[in-house]
Amino acid sequence: MIDVAVIDYGMGNLRSVSKAIEHVAPQLKVAVTGDPEVVMRAARVVFPGQGAMPDCMREMQARGLREAVIAAARSKPFLGICIGLQMLFDRSEEGDVAGLGLLPGKVLRFPAAAMVDARGEKLKVPHMGWNEVHQAMPHPLWEGIAPGSRFYFVHSYFPVPADPQLIAGYSLYPFSFSCAAARDNIFAVQFHPEKSHAAGLRLLANFVAWQPAAAEIGPASSAGRPRSPAL
Repeated sequence: MIDVAVIDYGMGNLRSVSKAIEHVAPQLKVAVTGDPEVVMRAARVVFPGQGAMPDCMREMQARGLREAVIAAARSKPFLGICIGLQMLFDRSEEGDVAGLGLLPGKVLRFPAAAMVDARGEKLKVPHMGWNEVHQAMPHPLWEGIAPGSRFYFVHSYFPVPADPQLIAGYSLYPFSFSCAAARDNIFAVQFHPEKSHAAGLRLLANFVAWQPAAAEIGPASSAGRPRSPAL
């Protein structure tokens, strides 16, 4: 049985995600896979991605992964990363494309008129680099991560959940935007934990140990808990 399936639909550097998970949980079997059957059988799923959302949605559909992703997000511990967060929502302004509709809300581009810092200097889009993440709710995936820890971002769009209770974290660029969402067995982030050093590794370690009550998951691995790197 696969402990962690990292979904491969041809978009993004998935090896860095899988290697980071293997680092924090060397006892677990991690597979980068585009096979819907493997995704369905895995104990938990990571849904990463980079690039344009219309391309990501098209590739996922073409590879027969859409239903497997939806089923996984409804039934087992599920971590979305970057575009893997955005695709969970109803619709994106990028290409005016429909998402998976698993979380209510929309995805918007950083508005050019608002991209000015406190000194009046223009901010770049995409938002790229390290930024503080403020935790909006207690959650097992924030365990051991100090509020305001810095994570690595690369994005031009951000989610706007219809229900504020879905917001698990937010950042400032220059205004407050949601950068993490959570509901039941889903946790998803706009930043890249696999590129975010100790804080990112801790989040991944928390994910592979997480047993959300709402998820219909299989038996926990007998290999023990993953390593949680000190911050």
